[in-house]
Amino acid sequence: MTDPATTPAVPGAEHPTEPYERRWLALGVIAMTVLLVILDATIVNIALPAVSEDLGISAASQQWIVTAYTLTFGGFLLLGGRIADFWGRKRTYLVGAAGFAIASALGGLAQNEAMLFGARALQGAFGALLAPASLALITVLFTDMKERAKAFAVYGAIAGGGSAVGLLLGGVLTEYADWRWCFWVNLPVALLAVLLAIPIVPESKAPGDTRYDIPGAVLITVGLASIVYGFTRVAQASQTNAAEASAANAQAAPSGGALVTPASGWTDGLAWLFIIGGLVLVALFVVWELRTRNPLLPMRIVLDRNRGGAYLTSTLVGAGLIGAFFFLSLYFQQVLGYKPVEAGFASLPTTLGVFISAGAASALVPRVGPKPLMVLGGLLAAGGLFTLSFVGLDTSFWQIPFPGQLLLGLGLGFTFVPLSNLALVGAGPHDAGAASAMLNATQQVGASIGTAVLASLSVAAISAYAADAIASGANPQDPSLGLKAQVEGYTTAFTWAAGLLVLGAVAAGLLIKATKEDLPAEGDAVVHVG
Repeated sequence: MTDPATTPAVPGAEHPTEPYERRWLALGVIAMTVLLVILDATIVNIALPAVSEDLGISAASQQWIVTAYTLTFGGFLLLGGRIADFWGRKRTYLVGAAGFAIASALGGLAQNEAMLFGARALQGAFGALLAPASLALITVLFTDMKERAKAFAVYGAIAGGGSAVGLLLGGVLTEYADWRWCFWVNLPVALLAVLLAIPIVPESKAPGDTRYDIPGAVLITVGLASIVYGFTRVAQASQTNAAEASAANAQAAPSGGALVTPASGWTDGLAWLFIIGGLVLVALFVVWELRTRNPLLPMRIVLDRNRGGAYLTSTLVGAGLIGAFFFLSLYFQQVLGYKPVEAGFASLPTTLGVFISAGAASALVPRVGPKPLMVLGGLLAAGGLFTLSFVGLDTSFWQIPFPGQLLLGLGLGFTFVPLSNLALVGAGPHDAGAASAMLNATQQVGASIGTAVLASLSVAAISAYAADAIASGANPQDPSLGLKAQVEGYTTAFTWAAGLLVLGAVAAGLLIKATKEDLPAEGDAVVHVG
């Protein structure tokens, strides 16, 4: 039964009703769990050495602490979005948050690698329910253009700064408590969100036909998981090959033996099998979606020029952004010698920049439209990464890392706020969950591709620098040689990541045609309560 007092305006209604009066409280509740999903992708990264030592996880298996999460999260996102639309966005949100809490508790209690990997996979699966349901709820709760821009400013700030917050929190918990708290910290937040969401967040469902597309769900879930895993294998192979070559060269150098050049991660045949197989499944998914009467992802969502441009921009930004946090964390700890908690605090300027620009973007989107801000944001973020490409062995934090990260954060805030808004404009109440899941999926796939590409480029640069230096007479046993080679690898990654963000800005400039008049006005979405 629909409660007219809590139903946002219906398009075409003669007397539009008032928006849901507790929508801002609902946003606060939703924001808590959005932050959980985003920071959980990075909070464990700093704790990896401690986790591996405690549970006896080998270097070869260590990647699964991260991969188990990204595989299920990326693979199940589109299905999770459709479940939210059809089963109920609030209901899906509650199940996702409660399941995420249970999986986090299991992760903190893990006694061996199998239990930990399973818990991480569960976290990803429930996160794939929670993330699209959260964004879809924001979309249907805020129908006024100015209010929706402010709501997406909150989401954009979390999306842009959550990764840095995860690094900080992971460092603090690992150094001053125990790595298990990187999991247990999720419990009180998720449980509080569930308790508050029950009375505060209204239910909403997609109107019309709500039959599930099972073949489509299988194709896209397996396809996306396969692509993510394939690119993850490339990144891990690049890092493993570099470590093995470095060890071999250290042994060969004293006797004048030939230097070993590490093989590229792109030579991993199994990785290509997963990547190509995943792409084939995604292609089959598209063919199926064009023919079925009840598509999991209606092609009208993707083929719309503005949303398609937003999704492409999201993929490129996700690819560049993950490189920034990954390599910057390594630079702080391995080159500058920061402790984990110090590396976490050193990553905060990005979050500061995001908070500043996200607030400004919420006021500017209704005035200038999404396109100018997305282009400006991409270029600013690229400028920040390019600035970071000038770091060295003894660079002062305030000289380059601070301004570079601040510029990166400013650019991300200006990018994510209009991006989140634009990716859902015109999707309609029937497809809000699917459209938001597509946005999350592009960021996840972009991150996996970016990690593989940038890791490979970084490893190649490290190897080339070390080989050239030794050939020129440098002492292979000199510790500074290894550090200089690492810096060369990191700065190469920052430069290429900047290029990815420039491409994102170009994609936004060429493909997006929406103006401020195209953004939703009051009454652009429907919430079916009860």
